[in-house]
Amino acid sequence: MLSSLYSIKEVKQIINAHGPIIREATVSVLITDSRRIINPAEALFFALSGRRDGHDFIPEAYNAGVRSFVVEREPAERYSGSNFLVVENVLAALQTLAAYHRGEFDLQVIGITGSNGKTIIKEWLYQLLAADKNIVRNPKSYNSQVGVPLSVWQINKEHDLGIFEAGISTVNEMDALEKMIEPQIGIFTHIGSAHDEGFASRREKVLEKLKLFKHSEILIYNYDQFIDYKKDILTPKKFTWSQKFKEVDLYVFSETIIAKKFYLRAKYKGQEIECLIPFLDQASIENAIVCWATMLAMGYDPVEVDNRLEHLTAVSMRLELKTGINDCTIIDDSYNSDIQSLEIALNFLNQQNQHQTKTLILSDIFQSGLQQNELYKRVAALVKNHKIDKLIGVGEGISAHQEYFDILKKHFYPDTQSLLKQLDSLEFSGETILIKGSRTFEFERISKALSQKAHETLMEINLNAMIDNLNFYRSKLLPGVKVMVMVKAFSYGSGTFEIANVLQYARVDYLAVAYIDEGVALRDSGITLPIMVLNPEASAFDKMVAHDLEPELFSFNQLDEFVKFAYQNNLSDYPVHLKIDTGMHRLGFEGFEIETLCDFLEEIKYIKVKSVFSHLAASGSPEHDAFTLTQMKRFEKAYLQIEEALGYKFIRHISNTSAIIRWPMAQYDMVRLGIGLYGIDAAVPDHLNGLQSIATLKTSVSQVKKIPAGETIGYERLGKLNKDGKIATVRIGYADGYLRAFGNGVGKMLVKGTWVPTVGNIAMDMCMIDVSDVDIKEGDDVIVFNDRQAIEAMAKQIGTIPYEILTNISQRVKRVYFYE
Repeated sequence: MLSSLYSIKEVKQIINAHGPIIREATVSVLITDSRRIINPAEALFFALSGRRDGHDFIPEAYNAGVRSFVVEREPAERYSGSNFLVVENVLAALQTLAAYHRGEFDLQVIGITGSNGKTIIKEWLYQLLAADKNIVRNPKSYNSQVGVPLSVWQINKEHDLGIFEAGISTVNEMDALEKMIEPQIGIFTHIGSAHDEGFASRREKVLEKLKLFKHSEILIYNYDQFIDYKKDILTPKKFTWSQKFKEVDLYVFSETIIAKKFYLRAKYKGQEIECLIPFLDQASIENAIVCWATMLAMGYDPVEVDNRLEHLTAVSMRLELKTGINDCTIIDDSYNSDIQSLEIALNFLNQQNQHQTKTLILSDIFQSGLQQNELYKRVAALVKNHKIDKLIGVGEGISAHQEYFDILKKHFYPDTQSLLKQLDSLEFSGETILIKGSRTFEFERISKALSQKAHETLMEINLNAMIDNLNFYRSKLLPGVKVMVMVKAFSYGSGTFEIANVLQYARVDYLAVAYIDEGVALRDSGITLPIMVLNPEASAFDKMVAHDLEPELFSFNQLDEFVKFAYQNNLSDYPVHLKIDTGMHRLGFEGFEIETLCDFLEEIKYIKVKSVFSHLAASGSPEHDAFTLTQMKRFEKAYLQIEEALGYKFIRHISNTSAIIRWPMAQYDMVRLGIGLYGIDAAVPDHLNGLQSIATLKTSVSQVKKIPAGETIGYERLGKLNKDGKIATVRIGYADGYLRAFGNGVGKMLVKGTWVPTVGNIAMDMCMIDVSDVDIKEGDDVIVFNDRQAIEAMAKQIGTIPYEILTNISQRVKRVYFYE
């Protein structure tokens, strides 16, 4: 964690250490993990003792360049030029340094604790307050005895608000966190069962958590849950909220769903106020109310609070979905395990329909607050309810209660190593495997063993961001308008069943593919949504019908062929989609053909028109708006003629991604969402700020070379450095989809926060980048595109469109999917 500079002598004095100062140094980075070394010249390594002894990793940190250490004992081996600050307790020293650092700044601080919702509320308050404040907060869920000091260390003079969450698991832990956080505003989110086992009673746990606020000026909490603790709350001011009791500061008395959002009404200071929350699940509603109460307690105007709450976005806590060995799919959630997150993960497992067999690898669950008998009965019920076919339990607790699991295929192992030794004998094949483990079990080793070994270049797909983008467009639709999502061309390079499964779970109305084989692959993966085929081949009509796919028909020849097939196969009312050419002049019945088409349709009994649609040629370009209006008029004329001839209604659609927002009058009955799902839409105004990039393409460094000025680099000897420097060869080339046009300095990649240009031609499997000014080594990550290097910007670099960049990413590039 990076912060202000302290001299090593100052640090020694602050933490009351002894030991000689061998070399002068400044400290800006605190490190507790030798695998995560940044800026080693200014790093201070804390050799923490826990499940592993940090002193054992001093050699690794030293080899990475660290020269200052906080230890409880001096190492037997000498490390030349290094400072060893010796203390009684390394963790206490880390916390003392953080507390001192916190005291150097006069900023407002919000402290958050509770059983649930801490991270979400912290991140939402950041979203809500970032417009007015320069905020420092915990990274992710850094709320522990180690995480809090690393978080507080981030404070600098630019910050005027801190938001820090604090988590404890037993008594006598909160005092240390309180000294580091020193919150003026306190939030107690929720009283639940988490960490109950670390306390003699629920009351003891609540009283321990309340210590975070012993010097706070105000505490915000749910009145309903604290009725029995009113005398224990010693803060001078209290701000209470409730959905039951009127005698509170914020009485939430009404809740309604409006346009897929949660509408709340409340009484505050004798007035009725309201807010609209873009979430429907109960946990999100409660978390949002906490944020509502907090902003009101801070003096924000209720109308402004309402406006900001409506624009909250989801906070991602990711599951990882990736390709496994033997045609398996892996869901990797190998870092935490509790009842609530297990249920979430099992729900996600059930979204995956590509394999019939569903397997769960589960470790012992800690910190549940339940007796083991009750805990594993609940776990067994979840497993049964989610129709798990194979269970692999790891740990003494789950193994001791294996009789609770009524499942045909089950295996139990005392520890992770035992399972790894027997992994091959379990013969995983053609199944979806959820790996769910408490951190101490190191289930990442299992994930690594079961994951398909692949090219080190990979594309990460954020499924949460994709759903947020879907919901962004849904929020712009008129009531009743359906959504068809285009998943052709490997979902614009992003995947097949991985994307389709999530869209099916999100209940889109239709999917569209380019060819019959794409639709068959989705059906084989368990996708049951209606699927329109844009370019159906007559030779595969039988396969199309067998898989319940619906053809787009765009010419009389094609229509004749399908009608003949329907007649020969005794089909009746088979759903088809008619395409009208209104000006794109690519595919479709033209205006002068509509009357003949109507005559033809009146005589046919083998098909049923499911939809009539057209395609806008330039809906995102203001300079072509007059032509877009012309297309809409032509479309309306055509579908009215067809409707009159058929005598029944059908779905009408013409809007592509860029038309959804720019042309609401063109939404008709359905819109077709394409590349906007992936966060790309030039038609979205900046002030809407509703789309998220879903993809990160990354690779790694194969080798670093020193190159003299003037030496040539790469094919055709086109690459050169103007002065002596370094190049890095990275594992991506035009066979991966990094086009040759990006060569010779046109393309840029992100290395350790610095943009560096390509050097020379792009080769088939690799390319070179100029890293003369970057500290880099073999194996380091290199970002090709992400939210900082937008795909749109890359497209402009080579004079193409974002579609080409996305769809060119080859199939040999491993896709990894993240889901909350």
